[in-house]
Amino acid sequence: MDFNQVKELLALVDHSDLTEFDLQMDNISMRMSKNTTSTQHANHSNEPKSLIEATPIKKNDPIKSGASLQKDEVVVPNKSETEAIKEGHVIQSPLVGVTYMSSAPDQPAFKKIGDAVSVGDVLCIVEAMKLMNEIKSEVEGTIAEVYVEDEQVVEYNQPLFRII
Repeated sequence: MDFNQVKELLALVDHSDLTEFDLQMDNISMRMSKNTTSTQHANHSNEPKSLIEATPIKKNDPIKSGASLQKDEVVVPNKSETEAIKEGHVIQSPLVGVTYMSSAPDQPAFKKIGDAVSVGDVLCIVEAMKLMNEIKSEVEGTIAEVYVEDEQVVEYNQPLFRII
């Protein structure tokens, strides 16, 4: 890995919502953190940790429209929303990178909501360190939901599409 690749990786992490990033490959080990507290101190905390599952934000969601949650307030989706999220097959990002919904800025999106897909159809591209990785459909069906936007930075295993 050369200096320019490290600079590019730093820029990707800096412009993303990631707070920490670890990379270990061959003889390279790299750790980036935007946290203001030391990781060593944070790991020894006696406070309980909670696990939050990511769900898509709808346009009429009060969080998106500016309302804020109070400390310790939890938003629980109702049963019908939970069932709708679980229905179908979710395609996840196999790596950290920038998503591109089309092959070029002036081209139409590979797939959009309502489009039929077959196994092997290209859904989007995830760019990582100047490599363009085609994300292909693993199942046959119809695009029910698109969780990302063009040129959005995505994390490993972040949901990209839901196919029913």
